[in-house]
Amino acid sequence: MKIPISYSVRNLRTRRLTTVLTATGIALVVFVFAAILMLAEGLQKALVETGSYDNAVIIRKGSASEVQSGIEREQAAVVETQPEILIGPNGARLLAKELVVLISLPKRGSDKPSNVTIRGVTGNSLLLRPQVKIISGRLPRTGSSEIIAGSSIAKRFKGGGPGETLRFGMRDWNVVGVFDAGNTGFSSEIWGDVDQMMHAFRRPVYSSIIFKLRDSSEFEKMKSRIESDPRLTLEARRETAYYREQSEMMAKFIRILGLSLTMIFSLGAIIGAMITMYSAVANRTAEIGTLRALGFQRRDILLSFIFESLALSFTGGCAGLFFASFMQLLTISTMNFQTFSELAFTFALTFEIVYKALVFSLVMGFIGGVLPAARASRMNIVDALR
Repeated sequence: MKIPISYSVRNLRTRRLTTVLTATGIALVVFVFAAILMLAEGLQKALVETGSYDNAVIIRKGSASEVQSGIEREQAAVVETQPEILIGPNGARLLAKELVVLISLPKRGSDKPSNVTIRGVTGNSLLLRPQVKIISGRLPRTGSSEIIAGSSIAKRFKGGGPGETLRFGMRDWNVVGVFDAGNTGFSSEIWGDVDQMMHAFRRPVYSSIIFKLRDSSEFEKMKSRIESDPRLTLEARRETAYYREQSEMMAKFIRILGLSLTMIFSLGAIIGAMITMYSAVANRTAEIGTLRALGFQRRDILLSFIFESLALSFTGGCAGLFFASFMQLLTISTMNFQTFSELAFTFALTFEIVYKALVFSLVMGFIGGVLPAARASRMNIVDALR
């Protein structure tokens, strides 16, 4: 004979105040837990989606990012001859030699300076990134001091909007357009003509070479040839893998710091659940004795109280996830530890995060409820009925 589930649910309803307070505590912990995971996931998603699986990135060996890389013109000419590069509709190879540098710009409203990525591009750069769309103005003219700004730059930084002017590299640059790259890192960049950028920053070398593969399966063959060529000191990576590596350090830092705080907060939630369940046992001593007298086993009492605790924590977990889901509406910015430039991104909620958050809430409920449940199940019938 088992105790009905409805019995446990009614007991939770009877103790409305303590039930609500305990569920709220668990909800807050789950909210923090889910928000931290969503933050790290949003950062990685923004950078991984920046790349394309069919694109290859060539940088100098030992460089952690494009900012630290340098490719000489002679080396770039050798890379251009690789047979795996896709030929575009105009008969030219879909390849772009780019320059990446950092500058400091003041933010709108606060004048607080922050690092921004400047990317010198060619005509093929846009073809290699189909996610980049011009939403205002036009493309910069080749050989001019014209630039286009990512949507995040236009909104957050002074001088980044259409028709405005930025000064860097010892000259003024006119913003002639704004592009949107969705939830990717390109939205936090400024693009201009690569030759003009190299001249302005006095950089005689490129930072990277990006090209589209005619067949994705040929990447390893191309990679082996480039990295073993004695004329080159370069390495090849898939663009998706390159940007995934850019997010690893920051995402790991967020997870370690956030989960450490969550563990501390969870102790309070577990103690709250334990106090609630101990209170329930103390207030229902005669009731527990009656259940034992009616023939219910110790195991039934134990499972009934554990179920109450799990139901309580699951309710709090669902509430925490519900409010955490609204974090997806926010866009935040932070410094990427790999490139030291500002990156804007949104929180991202995935099924894996939902699963982990609910399991985490149930674990808190189980830990908080198992000791009071064990105490209730061990009660002597005679002592309980006095």
